[in-house]
This record gives sequence, structure tokens and C-alpha cells, in this order.
Amino acid sequence: MEKRPLKFVLINPTSPLWRVNSNQKPVNHSVFRFSMLPSLYVAASLPRHVQTQIIDEDVEPIDFDTDADIIGVSFMTYNAPRAYEIGDRFRAKGKAVIFGGYHPSFMPEEAIQHSDAVCIGEAEYNIPNMIADFQNGGLQQFYKSELVDLADLPHLNRNLIKRNAYVTPNAMQATRGCVHHCEFCSVASFNRYKIRTRPIGDVVKELGTLGRYVLFMDDNIILNKAYAKELFKAMIPLNKRWFSQCGIGIAEDEELLRLAFQSGCRGLFIGFESLSEQTLSAYQKHCNRQKDYLDIVKRIHAAGIGICAGFVFGSDEDGPDVFENTLEFLQKSNMDALQSTRLTPFPGTPLFNRMDEEGRILDKDWSHYDFFHVVHQPKQLSAATLHEGTAWLQREFYSYPSISRRMSKAFSYLSPETLLKAVIPLNLGWRFKLTSYGAFKMGNYLEKEQLA
Repeated sequence: MEKRPLKFVLINPTSPLWRVNSNQKPVNHSVFRFSMLPSLYVAASLPRHVQTQIIDEDVEPIDFDTDADIIGVSFMTYNAPRAYEIGDRFRAKGKAVIFGGYHPSFMPEEAIQHSDAVCIGEAEYNIPNMIADFQNGGLQQFYKSELVDLADLPHLNRNLIKRNAYVTPNAMQATRGCVHHCEFCSVASFNRYKIRTRPIGDVVKELGTLGRYVLFMDDNIILNKAYAKELFKAMIPLNKRWFSQCGIGIAEDEELLRLAFQSGCRGLFIGFESLSEQTLSAYQKHCNRQKDYLDIVKRIHAAGIGICAGFVFGSDEDGPDVFENTLEFLQKSNMDALQSTRLTPFPGTPLFNRMDEEGRILDKDWSHYDFFHVVHQPKQLSAATLHEGTAWLQREFYSYPSISRRMSKAFSYLSPETLLKAVIPLNLGWRFKLTSYGAFKMGNYLEKEQLA
């Protein structure tokens, strides 16, 4: 029996800082918009009789008078309050509302209060069942499937998004998940601490349909080193330029690093997290322990690949000197870009559970779980010092003189193409974003520490 056509609108809520209202142009921070890959996979997994529209509040406003049959909302923790507002408004209009994403997967009992059904975990296997149940009049509250076999990933229709609104429409995945048990990480927990690989032929075939610049949204693209080497070898003839994230282990395997560059890798996000062995141990970031970070950066730079470093501040081992010490390392290594965040205990992580039990969660307003607020009580820092110290580091690193010094040195190991297409826009993008959040107007934590 042929199913009647359905209209499905999938919404991605965002912060009020970036939200687009009617007749308003989106804020120009496309360097941080990554092509809606999860939403595209949801759309691609829907039955053929379902017409799909993707709305990103970063780019366009929500039409609350839509004639859609089903409203899907995909969100992370900091967008949960907005997602609940959206769900409540549509349900009041008689629409069926489905939630999915990280936060509802970890907090399904909370999420179901504002929706008709919750997709727990990945959507590819769940969403066809949800649609079938909806059409049969029996939508269940919770849906949870086994992990997706990446050989089953459907073909994406990137025309569902506004291509020029994102850093590149050419975002894809070769692997999913992570086997490490870092205390603060929700990604590994979401993927049940497993790594899955996609058939290399499928990856190469999809790459052939994309432009020159590609963004791999993998959690750690080199975690399975044997797979990564075979993938990179297969990618060499394609002449792509690609960027992704991975662990520091790429610097410890000369063949892997060489193949990454030959296959087109020109930039990597790497989670260094901390310079402290005690902090890395507390985070259970064991893969980073006893490593010479300066040597790792030197090796990756020598291979012609830029690095955006990830550092997290606010561990129980961090004191007021952590910001100056980290800045010194960043300057000495000539780190190309930086993502420095305040430690955030996300629901679903061991960190949240531990700190909640210890009574150290200061704030459960989910909109503050955006890395720009302090929501827990550190042991050796005041909340104010953690907040302002992180802002101080960001201001110092992304000052115009600092950017200029780093870029001038980077010409010795990065190509002009990499600098102009990726590294310089990323630095200016971070400066713009931090300015928008007020980081460049905050006080000097160093002066307060001296007065304390």
C-alpha cells in the first residue's frame, strides 16, 4: 500500500546571539558552520514519500505556521532551552514533534516533556521506524537502535542546505566514534566507546562528487591507523585539500603523517587539553600522557600541516598559573589556531555524574553549557578566575599582533594556499566570535589574582 506524502521539517536551534529572525541577514561567522552533516543524514534516511526541509536558525528563521506533518528538532545541550520552546510551540499547534541529538539522547526523560518522541543515539536506523509508527498512529516515546553500520550510510542531498552559508558544503565522514574514555567527552559516550570505519570505496566515491576543499567531521580520523593509511593512499590521486580532527598519535607514525599530507591534509584540530600530567590523568586522557607536545607540533608542522589546538581549563589540578603557562607553550610552538574552553560537565559524561554527586555543579541552565560560561566549581580556581583567565588567554592569542607574528612564521612550513584559505580566516573568525561573546571586554584576571 502506497504511503501518503508527508512533510518533515528538521530544525537546528541556535543561541540568541546568532539566531536569524524574519527579514534579518545571518551573522557572518560561516567559518564555524559545518554543513549540517547530521541533519543531512537524517534527511537521507527518511522514506521517499517524505518531503524534507532543513532549517538552521543560524541561517534562516523558523516558520511556526508551516503545514508540515512532523517537526524534528536536533540539538546539543546549550540549545536545549530553545529546542524545548520550539517543541512546545509546535505541539500547541497540534504538530507531532520528534527530538534527536546529543542532549535528548542523554536526557530523554527530560526531553520527552516537550516532544512526542525522542530518538536516542544515531538517527539512520531509528527515523524510518518513527515515520512508519507516525503514519500508523502509534508513535512511541523512545526509539533506540544499534549503532549504524557505516556501510549503510545513505547518499546525501546537499542541496537541502544553503551551501554558501557554511565554511564548505563538502563535509563528510569516514569514521565515527572513539574508544578513549576521556572524562569530559560526550562524543565517545554517544558512540558507546567504539570506532567504526566506512568502506574506503564509498569514501572515495563520495569524495569524487565534492569540490577541492573537504572537511572530514570524524571524531579522530586516524584512530584506526591501518584504516587511515589505506584511506589516505586511496585519496592521493583525487588531489583534494582536506581538514579534520585527530589525536596526537599522527605525529608518532612517520608513514601515517606523510600519507596524510600526500592525500591532501593541510590542517588538523588536535585535543591537547592540558600541559599537566596530573590533569591528563584526571581527565583519563591517557593517550596524551608522557608526550613531548613541542616535538609533536614540530613534526606536524614539518610535514606541512597546520594545527588548531584544543585546550580545556578548569580541572581540579589547574591553578591560576595555567593560563600563562599555556600561552607560553602556544607561542613557543607557534600554534596556528586555538580553541580554548572552560571545562563543561555535559550530561551523559562521567564528569557530569561525578561533579553532580559532589555538589559542584553551580548552574543547570543548559543555555550556559556553551564553553563560554563556568557551570562548575573548580578546586583551585574561583569561578571568576576560570572565566576571566580563559578570556585573557583568548585575547592574548587572538590579538592582531599575535596573529601577525604567527602567520609570518607559518609561511616557513605552510603553503600560501593553506594560510589564505584556512588558517588566516580561522584566526579572524575566532577573533570575531570571541569579540561577539564579550571576551575582549572582560577584566584582567591577573590583576585580581595579585590583589587577592
